[in-house]
Amino acid sequence: MATDANGYNPEQDLTMILAHYQPTSVVHSAGLAEQCLQEWPERPAEAECLRLPFEDPNSAFPLPRLFDLALVTDTLEELPQQQGQKLLGQLRNMGATRIAVYVRDGSPWRFQDFIGMGFTRLYHYTDPVNATLFAYDLDTYNYVREWNNPENWANPEMWDKARW
Repeated sequence: MATDANGYNPEQDLTMILAHYQPTSVVHSAGLAEQCLQEWPERPAEAECLRLPFEDPNSAFPLPRLFDLALVTDTLEELPQQQGQKLLGQLRNMGATRIAVYVRDGSPWRFQDFIGMGFTRLYHYTDPVNATLFAYDLDTYNYVREWNNPENWANPEMWDKARW
């Protein structure tokens, strides 16, 4: 795989995601994701991998279990937008605790589409790659806010003592 003008390579980045999280179960699409899994040097022997069908990835749902990581590459560009949203939504809601999505520029997918689904942009690859890597992590998606708890609500010590 080619590197962009800054020296970043999508294949290396996806492999680094695998190395960082060390998942014991991975659901993945075809293409670059499958290639990265095959070349993952620290892959545990007991790691379970499930490949989504290329023609209709949504037909694999419901998945047999909750996976540690989902890798989606070379798929969203080939699906109608509504089916792609369904795929990402199913993966996010009941398929995997972490998701990495690699999507090429020029596809109908926009930055706002991913942000609206709770993804963060990890990196935008420039020439000659022209693609973006997005990620979703359930552990960091909805952090506990200091102000959003009962201790900081309006006069909690007065509950059941006075009518408002």
